Amino acid sequence: MKPVDFNGFPDESRIWIFGAQRGLDEHEAAGLMEAVDGFLASWKAHGVPLRAARTWRYDRFLIVCADTGVALPSGCSIDALTGVLREMEARTGVRLLGNEAVWYRGPEGRIRRATRPEFRSLATTGEVTPASVVFDNSITSLAQLRGGRWEGPAGDRWHAVFFARTPSRAGG
Repeated sequence: MKPVDFNGFPDESRIWIFGAQRGLDEHEAAGLMEAVDGFLASWKAHGVPLRAARTWRYDRFLIVCADTGVALPSGCSIDALTGVLREMEARTGVRLLGNEAVWYRGPEGRIRRATRPEFRSLATTGEVTPASVVFDNSITSLAQLRGGRWEGPAGDRWHAVFFARTPSRAGG
């Protein structure tokens, strides 16, 4: 099936968000979208074509959507998607898979990537605050994306754990 716009997809649709380790130039992004579009056009779960779409946001994030009302993506079909992304990683040298990164906007508005320990350190030093904009790539439904759960203040996302204060220990 040909990839279509997310607008026609129901809120219950399943999404996957992949962040590129660095911003892609126009040529790299076009190559990635071409590979993903080619894959989505024939994406199937147990022989049933999936109705799927993708978008590319901020030159960093690939969002893939599957209409679960048409067919549920299976483990094998999801593995096939990640296989295409692994091929693109090998071709471009840009990492797309893995969930250890924390994505956020720096004070200048630029999208940045940090490891969890690095982000914790940034929170400790005040370089990022509960008001800092973060990206929650763990959301799984189109309703969450449409409802603004992907991009927003760190204090309102799972990232809030980095700002929790541990009580000091008395005694020694």
